[in-house]
Parts: sequence; structure tokens; C-alpha cells
Amino acid sequence: MKRWVALFFCLAGMASAGPDASLRPESRPAAGAQVQPSGTIQPRKRDAAGAAAARRGDGPTQSLRPEQRPRKFRRIAREQEKLRQRGAVCGDPEIQGEVVGRVRGRISGCGLSDAVRIRAVSGVTLSQQAVIDCTTAKALKAWLDDTAKPALARMGGGLSGLRVAAHYACRTRNNQPGARISEHGRGRAIDISALKLRDGSMITVRKGWNAEATRDVMRQLHSGACGPFGTVLGPNSDRFHQSHFHFDTARYRSGPYCR
Repeated sequence: MKRWVALFFCLAGMASAGPDASLRPESRPAAGAQVQPSGTIQPRKRDAAGAAAARRGDGPTQSLRPEQRPRKFRRIAREQEKLRQRGAVCGDPEIQGEVVGRVRGRISGCGLSDAVRIRAVSGVTLSQQAVIDCTTAKALKAWLDDTAKPALARMGGGLSGLRVAAHYACRTRNNQPGARISEHGRGRAIDISALKLRDGSMITVRKGWNAEATRDVMRQLHSGACGPFGTVLGPNSDRFHQSHFHFDTARYRSGPYCR
């Protein structure tokens, strides 16, 4: 009997002791927590920069997705785009005007089959609507975007308009009897006599070409047109172009003709 009682107490003591540690794996600590040597888990202390970022609201919890524009502004942008598209010619909303179509010349060699009448290009208004072809309209846009607008960006608030001295006209070169038909007579030319700035001031080709304040920019305008246009004539070319730039899209085997 004493043997059974002793055995009972021995087994009970073993059961109460149990293993020193559970065999079940412990869960991983949450992100940002630190495990102390004692095995206890404590939250990681936020550093000063992180705390300041949280107070400002620009910490890592802030969404990087840009906020949507209010509906009002989206609607206005759509309406403005529709207006631009409505007046677009030559397949470019930055060239505003209307399609004219075929223009018949009064003498042989004049006229064009695909004329447009433009009033503004790249936001720059023309003093008079110019009848030209789309090739010439696109060359004018290239000159404005790449040369004229950047060159005048810091003068008087930037370029706002062009004074057009001539566009389509069925005539000979420089109106000289017996001369060849001018590129104006084919709708491939436009003459610019002045540039209007946003502050209302005007730079004329005649006075601005040699004026100390504008001579450099005027020569930049002249040289920048050489490429988009096949012919560029200015005050240094001849007596017929003292007051304006002549731009046309005639092409030559030897390359652009610029004087």
C-alpha cells in the first residue's frame, strides 16, 4: 500500500513541473517593436524626425496619390479645349482660323488649292487674318514656339502679337514688272513688320533691327526662322525689306536662303 502511495505522489510531482518552455512557436513581434533581452516586447520609440513628420502630416502614412482637380476646373478645361478645337485648322488646335479652300489667281501662276485664313498661332494673335497654306502656317508655328516666344519671354511680359504686313497677294516679286510670281501669290509667304509685347509696347523691324536694346534679339528672330522657312529676308537683304521680315516656304536644293 505504501508503495502505491509513494508512486502516486511521484507521478503527480512530475506532471506539475511540466516542460520549461512551450513547444508552440511564438508570434513575431509587430513592425516597429523591439525585443528586450528579458523577452518582453516594447514599442519602438519614434525618433524626433518621425514625430515631427507625423505632426506635419507628411509622414509615411500620407498618400502619394495626387488630389483630383475640382470638377469645376475640369469642366472649364474641357470647354476651353472644345473652343480651341472648333477654330483649329491644319489639324493643329494651336493654329486658329478657318478653312478657305481653293483660291483662284487673276494671273497665271497665282492661287492655291488648300488655303486657310489664320488669326492666331500658339496664342499669338495676328494684326490681320493671313491667307496662307498649311505648310506655311505650321512653319510660322515652329518659329514662334522655338524662337520668337523664347527670345522675347523676358521683354515686356512676352510676345502677344504679330503685325502682318503681307500674306496672300497675286503679284510678282517685290511688285516689279516682268519679275517672277512671288511666293505671296502662291500662299506660301507671310511678312512680319513688328512684334507686339504683352505690356502693349511694339518692336518694329525697321527701328528694332539696329537699336541697341533690341538688335541682338532681332537677329535671333531672323536666324531662327532660317530652317522652318525656306527663304528668310530682312533689313540686310535688299532695299525692299528694310521694314519687315519676309518668310516663305519655297525650298531650294542648296538649302534655305537667308539674308
